[in-house]
Amino acid sequence: MIRVGIVGVSGYSAAECIHWLLKHPGVQIVAATSRQAKGNMIDEVHPQFIHRVQLPVEDLTPDKIAERCDVVFSCLPHGASSHRIVEILKAGCRVIDLSPDYRLSSPSIYEKWFGEKHPDPQRLGNVPYGLPELFSDSIRESELVANPGCHATTVILPLAPLLKEKLVSPEDIVIDCKSGISVDGRTLKMSNMYCESNETVTAYSVGSCRHQPEIVDILHRYSSTEVQVSFTPHWVPMGRGIFSTIYLKSTRGTTPNQIRECLISYYGETPFVRVVSHLPSTRFVSNSNYIDIAVRENGPRIVLFSAMDNLVKGAAGAAQQNMNCMFGLEPTMGLLG
Repeated sequence: MIRVGIVGVSGYSAAECIHWLLKHPGVQIVAATSRQAKGNMIDEVHPQFIHRVQLPVEDLTPDKIAERCDVVFSCLPHGASSHRIVEILKAGCRVIDLSPDYRLSSPSIYEKWFGEKHPDPQRLGNVPYGLPELFSDSIRESELVANPGCHATTVILPLAPLLKEKLVSPEDIVIDCKSGISVDGRTLKMSNMYCESNETVTAYSVGSCRHQPEIVDILHRYSSTEVQVSFTPHWVPMGRGIFSTIYLKSTRGTTPNQIRECLISYYGETPFVRVVSHLPSTRFVSNSNYIDIAVRENGPRIVLFSAMDNLVKGAAGAAQQNMNCMFGLEPTMGLLG
């Protein structure tokens, strides 16, 4: 039985982690921490777990966490997560980090986009990126895994094989993402209020979204190709889900069918990436760990479409998939149904 702890248990990602871990036959949740919610029970912080999880929320030291747990899901925000992770790793516990703290390859990129120095710079570039479909060998052996960003997942999975096989141009890639409000977490913000977000679609973080350097960095890491992207995210009035539209230029006259065949050859044996003939929709993947990808031709460009649930394949489901990989389990354990 794998003993799992959740650090930073008060947010949406943590709640989703609990939801899926409860479906896992080989897991026991043994610790939950939060400084703001300590003294409560988990079912007081997240009432959906009444009669399902009887566990106090505590403010545990890293040594106490390591005594109880085989692996920790860190659901803290950026900066706070890496400070905590350094001590948990030192205490001898494996970690899956759901924050962006270990996704990038260099301290300078992190500092440029996050506006602060990284508290654990020597690990950057050496932490496996948590997409088992692409990096399973390094994930399996690691003590620390960087869970991917939700927007980035919808872009990297469709693009990585095509860039590696040089079927599309790495230049002038245009990415349009539509995401539900839960992407921004549970913290109260005016933009997340019902009256501000309902019945409207709006762009945000234009040219400054922190998923952009992650996309460029990981695509380069996987394909050894310098990539130029223009990435724009948008809020849409739904609770969960991400839909990405990616505009590409083919190389050597590559056809949509060749691109589809490439994606099938890469992902045909993987359980959660579905290369589909229909146009994807967030409702077809909601509350699941699947990502649907489709290919179309539109004038001089190839267009990729991808849809997934940002709280599952974009957060908790990916974390559980990484845990399964780290402990030598079937990738689907606890993630079907």
